[in-house]
Amino acid sequence: MASSSRATVAAAAGLTLLGGAAFVSAPTGRAGNLRATVSAATPAFAPVSGPEASSVASMAVASAAVATCFASRKAAANAKHQLVALSAFENELGVQAPVGFWDPAGFAADGSTENFARRRQTELKHGRISMLATMGYITPEITGKFPGYLSPSAGLKFADVPNGLAAISKVPAAGWGQILAYMAFCEVSQDQSAGTPAAAGDFGFKVLTASDPEAKKTKLAAELANGRLAMMAIIGMFFQDGLTGSAWGDWANYTASPLRAFENELGVQAPVGFWDPAGFTADGSTENFARRRQTELKHGRISMLATMGYITPEITGKLPGYLSPSAGLKFADVPNGLAAISKVPAAGWGQILAYMAFCEVSQDQSAGTPAAAGDFGFKVLTASDPEAKKTKLAAELANGRLAMMAIIGMFFQDGLTGSAWGDWANYTASPLRAFENELGVQAPVGFWDPAGFTADGSTENFARRRQTELKHGRISMLATMGYITPEITGKLPGYLSPSAGLKFADVPNGLAAISKVPAAGWGQILAYMAFCEVSQDQSAGTPAAAGDFGFKVLTASDPEAKKTKLAAELANGRLAMMAIIGMFFQDGLTGSAWGDWANYTASPLRAFENELGVQAPVGFWDPAGFTADGSTENFARRRQTELKHGRISMLATMGYITPEITGKLPGYLSPSAGLKFADVPNGLAAISKVPAAGWGQILAYMAFCEVSQDQSAGTPAAAGDFGFKVLTASDPEAKKTKLAAELANGRLAMMAIIGMFFQDGLTGSAWGDWANYTASPLRATSQ
Repeated sequence: MASSSRATVAAAAGLTLLGGAAFVSAPTGRAGNLRATVSAATPAFAPVSGPEASSVASMAVASAAVATCFASRKAAANAKHQLVALSAFENELGVQAPVGFWDPAGFAADGSTENFARRRQTELKHGRISMLATMGYITPEITGKFPGYLSPSAGLKFADVPNGLAAISKVPAAGWGQILAYMAFCEVSQDQSAGTPAAAGDFGFKVLTASDPEAKKTKLAAELANGRLAMMAIIGMFFQDGLTGSAWGDWANYTASPLRAFENELGVQAPVGFWDPAGFTADGSTENFARRRQTELKHGRISMLATMGYITPEITGKLPGYLSPSAGLKFADVPNGLAAISKVPAAGWGQILAYMAFCEVSQDQSAGTPAAAGDFGFKVLTASDPEAKKTKLAAELANGRLAMMAIIGMFFQDGLTGSAWGDWANYTASPLRAFENELGVQAPVGFWDPAGFTADGSTENFARRRQTELKHGRISMLATMGYITPEITGKLPGYLSPSAGLKFADVPNGLAAISKVPAAGWGQILAYMAFCEVSQDQSAGTPAAAGDFGFKVLTASDPEAKKTKLAAELANGRLAMMAIIGMFFQDGLTGSAWGDWANYTASPLRAFENELGVQAPVGFWDPAGFTADGSTENFARRRQTELKHGRISMLATMGYITPEITGKLPGYLSPSAGLKFADVPNGLAAISKVPAAGWGQILAYMAFCEVSQDQSAGTPAAAGDFGFKVLTASDPEAKKTKLAAELANGRLAMMAIIGMFFQDGLTGSAWGDWANYTASPLRATSQ
């Protein structure tokens, strides 16, 4: 389900970003205008909470990041070349650092102050409605619903009204009347004509006005920023609610998800699961899916043949004799790769097309037939056991997908270099051309030694490591083929050890086979390895020292051909070393050669996947590997720490935001010191103003929270339930929802407060007045 959620949230992000352009008034203003009077971007985080709010907040953060990058680059370019006149609206409310004036849709391009004012009024109203709607989603989830009746005459309780879009059907007619009446009152009770306070959003509400013009401007700017975020947030909530029927996006209810319709089909493999980034299955049509699957299978088979057609002549050489005796064309005359197309005789193309036609018409491929699922009855890709056949077809599908990518890469190299294996020496335009001529130095990387093994410049050490690499690569290729071959072709008939009654069919694939090999088998393996070592002179300068053991398949009389073969082997060996390690890893963890992750019960990603705080679309996420030890004790301790940090961060974040919105408390913080609340600056600067007794009270409250509850393992407090009415409930599911919402809000608050500290520390202003950040690389200079 994680992949389903990611796709939907991505779609919501796209919609909200598109919608945001209509409301964010930041036109094509002066390039250097990164010095806004107020930076209320951060307080815009304030209204967003709830179990899925982190997704919405992420959209806002991403949008801001893109806008910042765009604006700063544009500013730097313009400042170098020309003097840009002041834009008409760059000093208007809502122009905020670091983006400055931003109007990608060009709404303000006409320079009309009348149109700008009208759009600004609309934006303010939309933002206010969106903030109310967003809080209407969030508040019932956190605090619960009102007691009593919404409509006594209709017997409708507040508790009966679902959260989100479903509530629309429950609101009584009189309720809609009250809503419309209040909206009308807001419209007609104020003079909103041009130039009036209400036209700028000041309706005289105590919380959003002030006698000080600068304070009022700050509050209105903060409201504007919050409204913009709320517009994006509410669209995201509507999107999730409409798709899932749940205000917080319970994706398990989204049965119509195109990412779930085909999740049990052949080819859906761990760890990715069903993956359709292009949305081909969005229509949910099983007929279209089946048609595309048939196409995929055929493309995969053709790509596997084509890939092998590239590889085989390079490794084994070409067939002897003539391809076309009548034309005097030998197989040896046909170049490898794309250049071969021009050499194929007309009769050859006829044979190719005839075989393709035979494959198409010799099978009934209508819906529901075996051939429709790729089973043409070829012995290597079918079986009497349905599970074995399914495994083979799934393996073929995966190999076909890999081959499709491989052949495209080969075509790309061939087209650029004129060589099937990408002889980059012919690609004279390549900036990646290496200057070394050692075997194994291959484009596009060239000579690559990130660990610095060759830093000493010793040719003796290099030659020794190269021999080791060749041998490891050869063993890895054999081991990799040993994993793959039995899965595709099945096992040899008869007995591996007649004396022990051990059949080849009795030997499991992968690491488990080690326990089945007889002692004599190990003896043969070791004897062969010893033979390879002692039968060749591998001293410096000998052919064997460079990997040439005289095996017919890997040598040639032509030095260049031999070099090409050995280089191809070296590259294949490197790939095989990575492949076999991956196979060992999967096999060791899951007990299955092909990594059946359902058997990996010890996975640290599964140990805590049902814990509180695991939320869609990400699921359980621990990139730093804190839970890798699987210790429930350590997990519980870290969870307690996370909860406390989150609660402190939420208080700290609100401590930043609240004084900016509502103003400071009247009276004295410390009468004895003559210190008024109004004298305490907002943000980090407040630390120096808190009296000693204040710090004592803070520490005493923290100590009270710690010692007043039994927080030992298994207690309610250990899970964050301190019995506070707002964060608990008699219903276990409701309590779990509230605590999960708190955990998500705490995580967001931890990020938010760090951002606020960062801005405050750089600019000396709680809201990041970037005009004070003289060292900012985002500040453009005007001339």
